[in-house]
Amino acid sequence: MSENFGDRMMKARKERGLSREEVAKMIGTSGPIVGRYERGDMMPSVEIAANIADALQVSLDFLVGKSSLVVKDVTILERLEDIAVLPVDKRIELFNVVDAYLRDYKTGKAYVK
Repeated sequence: MSENFGDRMMKARKERGLSREEVAKMIGTSGPIVGRYERGDMMPSVEIAANIADALQVSLDFLVGKSSLVVKDVTILERLEDIAVLPVDKRIELFNVVDAYLRDYKTGKAYVK
């Protein structure tokens, strides 16, 4: 069974250890309304959905099911945005370094500080 908006919202909320009331306060609504969103009884407007995504530090694409990627560290997204504006040759260089590091890390040969 595929997850809907409410399922994804609840999953992200719980992963962050937030209550419905805490999320409600962050987005300017009430705990019961957040519960209705999570149960699928009610759908938020696009503006509120974007606020929910910001509060839960996930993308709107994740909440609506267009992406399965959950970014738990918002600095990762910020770095990806910085990388996206680099010239193509610099991105290729950076990706080569990252690929080599990840390959070594996965094989237990990660660089030691």
